[in-house]
Amino acid sequence: MTKILAIGDIHGDTSLSKKLSKKALDEKVDLIILAGDLTLAEMSTKGLIKPFIENHQKVLIIPGNHESIATTDFLEEMYSNTKNIHGYSIIKDNVGIFGCGGADFGSTKLTEKEFFETLKKAHEGVKDQKKTIMVTHMHPAGSKSEFTGFEGSSGIRKAIKEFSPDIAICAHIHEAGGLIEKIGKTKVIHVARTPTIFEI
Repeated sequence: MTKILAIGDIHGDTSLSKKLSKKALDEKVDLIILAGDLTLAEMSTKGLIKPFIENHQKVLIIPGNHESIATTDFLEEMYSNTKNIHGYSIIKDNVGIFGCGGADFGSTKLTEKEFFETLKKAHEGVKDQKKTIMVTHMHPAGSKSEFTGFEGSSGIRKAIKEFSPDIAICAHIHEAGGLIEKIGKTKVIHVARTPTIFEI
């Protein structure tokens, strides 16, 4: 089993990063996933990933609507043990993890077609894995996060239906943090700023 801590919407809060890193240590977490909105409007990147790296923790990141792909790539280059999985995938302990950041507005703005095509490209690298996790910043259309009045992505929902990941992680809607639901066979975890630890 692989133990994962997932959260999004850190928005440059380095004190939160320190708390999360300590929590991951205490809980003996194998992997940390930061599901976008790492910064606040491209600001506050300094020291954001540092606590995790100091504790030798592996971190996966994607951009949200508050930072560009270039800023996310910069964080990947700046910190060892950090991987931007926007359009890419990794395999960790026989679990395939693939991702797509961005939203329908902001610094990384994608169309519905781009959401799906990015996830399709990323999924190629893990399609033969028995267990998979899909990571997005935005929530899927028709999901519980829409209670806030913000529509989800039909491209992301299409990817869930087509690729049937075991778990789908999304952020973006702060008020939806902690919500869990099923879409088809996929368990969808709306993390937002609520750290969620799970095993797969």
